[in-house]
Amino acid sequence: MSTSIRVSDETKQKLARLKREDESWDEFLDRLANEGSGMNAGAWKGTDKAEKAREAIKRSRESYE
Repeated sequence: MSTSIRVSDETKQKLARLKREDESWDEFLDRLANEGSGMNAGAWKGTDKAEKAREAIKRSRESYE
């Protein structure tokens, strides 16, 4: 089954720049829709993971200097 989605020429040009040459429009839109789906806002809430990440970044920056 096929569905048409209307977008402006400007929007299509923007999307075309993001689309890979070897993927169909359907594959591209599916990839785009799933990008970041593994990210959950607040996933670290109630844990010490955010602080550990900040400390690791700080150590990394210090060792770079």
